[in-house]
Amino acid sequence: MSQPPRPPARPDELLPFVSLIMPVRNEGKFITECLDAVMGQDYPPDRLEVFIVDGMSTDSTPGIVRSYQGRQIPLRLLENPGKIVPKGMNVALAETKGEIIVRVDGHCKIAPDYVSRCVDHIRMDHVDGVGGPVRTMGGTGTARVIALAMSSPFGVGGSAFRTVTDRTMLADTVPFPAYTRSIIDRAGPYDEELVRNQDDEYNYRLRKLGAKILLAADIRSEYYSRSSIGSLWRQYFQYGYWKVRVLQKHPRQMKMRQFVPAAFVASLAVALVAAPWSVPGMGVLILVGGSYFAANLCAAFLTARRGSMADLPLLSVAFAALHTSYGLGFLVGLVEFRGRWRNRSHPQQSPSQPSP
Repeated sequence: MSQPPRPPARPDELLPFVSLIMPVRNEGKFITECLDAVMGQDYPPDRLEVFIVDGMSTDSTPGIVRSYQGRQIPLRLLENPGKIVPKGMNVALAETKGEIIVRVDGHCKIAPDYVSRCVDHIRMDHVDGVGGPVRTMGGTGTARVIALAMSSPFGVGGSAFRTVTDRTMLADTVPFPAYTRSIIDRAGPYDEELVRNQDDEYNYRLRKLGAKILLAADIRSEYYSRSSIGSLWRQYFQYGYWKVRVLQKHPRQMKMRQFVPAAFVASLAVALVAAPWSVPGMGVLILVGGSYFAANLCAAFLTARRGSMADLPLLSVAFAALHTSYGLGFLVGLVEFRGRWRNRSHPQQSPSQPSP
């Protein structure tokens, strides 16, 4: 990951102390590369601490993490009995002492100057949070095609951190963010109800407080995509499902584009049921299905040109999996959470201080 030059170095004693948190669970296949990147940061080791929060892994993850302890950068392994990311973040936040908190995960690889650049932007640009565009990678042929789909505007809509790489700008959300301690103290802990979409919800709470979140072009990371269409389906089904709770808690957080997959799946389902019994139903099925097929094929063709045209069929399947799984998950969430529209509770207590 090549990078533009950084500003001149400052004395280490003037640099803020940074706490880096990585919530993980069963990341044995990826975590070695992730930890190598974290422990290889060019930030002064005496100004950095690392917390790996393990969600009761049943694979080799804890043992791999322990093998990194005792190195120059202090690393602690914490247990997260709740298993999910927001619970893990809150466990670690209660132990950190950093003026800046950086959150990464076990499926990513950050650039050697990731922490340094995050600190530079927070201090020089006077923002409360910062992250950068993520390059989605695939370790297998299928994963590589899935990564292409997840980097396409057609695949993921307006996710700037996946599709915008050439400019720095304020954003709604960023991946693997660095936050100031002060804004975390004001926002309170992560919402432990949300299995997915906790970052969206947290960043919205920050913005409601007036926080500025920066997407910086010179902050780089790589993310390893899912390796099969089935695992991609399950991932985005959960994103759609838990987005409903974010909607219920923060209606203004939603954008019109986020309703499109659910509207598409619902209209297609109604048309499929009505088509055998009515001419209008058949017309709607042809219109909706045909329009999507044409758009999907066109996007797959344009995206495949970045790699190989042999990827076109699988790209088309990956796009369809992204859209239909998210839309179906959203519709199922509407049913499952139908009685919770008045329940908008979210955490209030600050997680920054350890429990007595």
